[in-house]
Amino acid sequence: MIRYALHCDADHGFEAWFGSSSDYDDQSARGLVECPFCGSRQVSKQIMAPAVAGTKRSAPAPEVAQKMQTMMMEMAREVRSHVEQNFDYVGDAFAREARAIHEGKSEKREIYGEATPAEVRALKEDGVPCAALPPAPPDPAKVN
Repeated sequence: MIRYALHCDADHGFEAWFGSSSDYDDQSARGLVECPFCGSRQVSKQIMAPAVAGTKRSAPAPEVAQKMQTMMMEMAREVRSHVEQNFDYVGDAFAREARAIHEGKSEKREIYGEATPAEVRALKEDGVPCAALPPAPPDPAKVN
């Protein structure tokens, strides 16, 4: 396994694990690597220091890492479920509707929907509060 520090074209930084460097290259080329904050697929590697053997820091035991991953996926599932149950879905009109709510031209309410990275960037530049919805976690029955 290899951990990469990544960033998207909207300057969001995040980390991701891959089986090998060629796995990253393959997934990136196929557009499968995306920013968890804004969904951009314009992702590249950041410069990072290599892990040096013999340091006192050690990776968590595999069972601890698995429990942490399960917990994080469950939390993402709960956040997404809460938003889907309690917010209004506005589809690809998200940027337009978020701006209208922010400017007082539309009734104040919680919304979610689709937006391009450019639309998200423009909203943030204009001070319109928005955040990416966690992607739907994969179905545990379909994960290898």
